[in-house]
Amino acid sequence: MAKKPKFYVVWRGRQTGVFDSWDECKAQTHGFDKALYKSFDSKAEALKAFRDKPHEHIGASPGTAKKTPNRLFVGEPNADSLVVDAAWNTATGDMEYQGIYLATRQRLFLMGPYANGTNNIGEFLAIVHALALLHQKGSNIPVYSDSRTAISWVQKKKANTKLDPTPHNAVLFELIRRAETWLKTHVFANPILKWETQYWGENPADFGRK
Repeated sequence: MAKKPKFYVVWRGRQTGVFDSWDECKAQTHGFDKALYKSFDSKAEALKAFRDKPHEHIGASPGTAKKTPNRLFVGEPNADSLVVDAAWNTATGDMEYQGIYLATRQRLFLMGPYANGTNNIGEFLAIVHALALLHQKGSNIPVYSDSRTAISWVQKKKANTKLDPTPHNAVLFELIRRAETWLKTHVFANPILKWETQYWGENPADFGRK
């Protein structure tokens, strides 16, 4: 009888996401410091788990209540990393994004504002911008974002936005197209990690306009 296939969620590894085989999962986690991953019986279950925090699944038996996490489990962010964030003006619809080097808080890029955007699009473009910049420098340091949606889009190499293109945001949609093309034509080893705001405080790349 054929063995039922497993699906693997990698929350922390060289690349994060849902993988269809152990070999793919192992490639992202073997030798990676403090890798977080787990297998699931169905892809739907794995996709749902990827949207959750890892402590809600790792070490928990099926049907058990979710455990309250602690800072020790989550750990600390890697200072040798690039952190990105985006800001969206609800009044004007303008969006901008930036990236900083965490160890020194030096801003490495600031882009925008772009008309008629969304925060998710900004987060997506920020991650890809960071990956492209690090690729040029030959650096494999991690990239942190506090947007699970944007991280998922990068993993899928597709910005799954529901925003309609208009003459006002044509520049933005051209940037999205270029970002998707870059993801499909380049290989990178930079881990894309979730910034754990609950434990580490506000994303250092935040624009501070809340």
